[in-house]
Amino acid sequence: MSKGNFNIPYPINEPILSYAPGSSERDEVAHMYREMFSQKAIDVPMYIGGEEVRTGDKRPMSPPHDHQHILGHFNYGEAQHVNAAIEAALAARPAWAGLPWNERAAVFLKAADLLAGPYRAKINAATMLAQSKNIFQAEIDAACELIDFLRFNAHFLQEIQSVQPDSQDGIWNRLEYRGLEGFVFAITPFNFTAIAANLCAAPALMGNVVVWKPADSQVYSAQVIMEVFKEAGLPDGVINMITCDGPVAGDVVFKHPDFAGLHFTGSTGVFRHLWQEIGANIGNFKSYPRIVGETGGKDFVLAHSSSNVDEVVTGLIRGAFEFQGQKCSAASRAYMPSSLWPEIKSKLIEHLNGIKMGSPEDFGNFVTAVIDERSFDKIQGYLSFLNESNEVEVIAGGAADKSKGYFVEPTIAVTSNPLSRTMVEEIFGPVLTIYVYQDEDFEETMDLVDSTSEYALTGAVFAKDRLVIDRVTKRLEHAAGNFYVNDKPTGAAVGQQPFGGARGSGTNDKAGSILNLWRWTSARTIKETFAPPTDYRYPFMG
Repeated sequence: MSKGNFNIPYPINEPILSYAPGSSERDEVAHMYREMFSQKAIDVPMYIGGEEVRTGDKRPMSPPHDHQHILGHFNYGEAQHVNAAIEAALAARPAWAGLPWNERAAVFLKAADLLAGPYRAKINAATMLAQSKNIFQAEIDAACELIDFLRFNAHFLQEIQSVQPDSQDGIWNRLEYRGLEGFVFAITPFNFTAIAANLCAAPALMGNVVVWKPADSQVYSAQVIMEVFKEAGLPDGVINMITCDGPVAGDVVFKHPDFAGLHFTGSTGVFRHLWQEIGANIGNFKSYPRIVGETGGKDFVLAHSSSNVDEVVTGLIRGAFEFQGQKCSAASRAYMPSSLWPEIKSKLIEHLNGIKMGSPEDFGNFVTAVIDERSFDKIQGYLSFLNESNEVEVIAGGAADKSKGYFVEPTIAVTSNPLSRTMVEEIFGPVLTIYVYQDEDFEETMDLVDSTSEYALTGAVFAKDRLVIDRVTKRLEHAAGNFYVNDKPTGAAVGQQPFGGARGSGTNDKAGSILNLWRWTSARTIKETFAPPTDYRYPFMG
């Protein structure tokens, strides 16, 4: 048993390296990228307990920007593997849950330092290869944000432990923070390596055991995450990584009596379906499961006539087209004042004409490929709609090519209908639709912003006038869980801008803050009376 009170090293956001020409980090990650690209094809197992499980069903892993190249294969499982992962998790639970909180924290603090040091180039290169992120996007995600999640979560855990009740004379009240009784199921997306790791690491830090299903298109970098966790000393069975069909996994997990929680990032439709499944089986569970989800977005940028044109243009381009718009926070719809529109339009076209697109191996490329053929085909469907619609003018981009990689041009369309399809539906690609409003209709435009979409994830306002900023912030109180003033609606930093939205965008449990960790603990109140009474009679009885 640990003795003493312990202070977690105070977390500071990991500095983002520049990868400027001639820098050592640039040379290191370029070398690692080439080495991982050209090495013998790897075989990624499932990690169940202490076993690396392989099957006869091998699924290929290819870079989205070069889909004919095979990086390796991952092993696809079945229901039996899901059951085995649950059994392994439950077997590991007593020892892990009984480990002092500081010892659990030490595992993930070590993982953070491994990622900041010897694994930094590898996790970044894996993310560049598997998810086609340019080096700056990979550095922000796979290195810095993941490091921040691990370090800040450990700090938040210490803060939770310090929250204790009042005690009066003769009694001692205390709160004990337990992991949930059972296992947590983590379902993670392709687009952020950091999110994939955090969705299983955050519950584990709080004393839970986890069955983790990463997205098929993220398995290549997911195996690096497992490598880091194992190197950091995470015991076997605490986090079990399975790769299988979603409905197959769900059919096992959501009928298991020990299912205790869902940690999810993905589409709104899938999340609602899973919630229904959990509800339908609620009588089967030992406890009411915790359901935490961050889902879709149709994120907005609202510019006022008092805004700075160059700031708006930069916010639109970065917000809409970084990582090919494959962020649930990406700017997807924008509302521009007619008085500024001619200048904004001109500068948008000018900048887009200078954007380079291609492999992330070329550090001069701002845009790379979308994640896979299914995503490409979906986005191409939206491009066809834009190119054919009488309500829309495509002013930039509009083309796509998947002959070598899944490349979609950054596309900007201007619509005369503020409720047109691409103003309402989540596209998850490099497509921005703009509605130009009359300056005098600003109030009505705020109503449009608030009511057009079912989502409420992120949004931004650009304005100089402080009265306007205040009015918009209040009027759009429920339109975005993360609201930005004179900045793009992306780029939330752990410990600075806790991330999450409401309405159709999720449960708003704010990853990157203490709020998320509260969901993964079950508190027990302990009251100890030092001198218990020996007579049942109270004074009022005489």
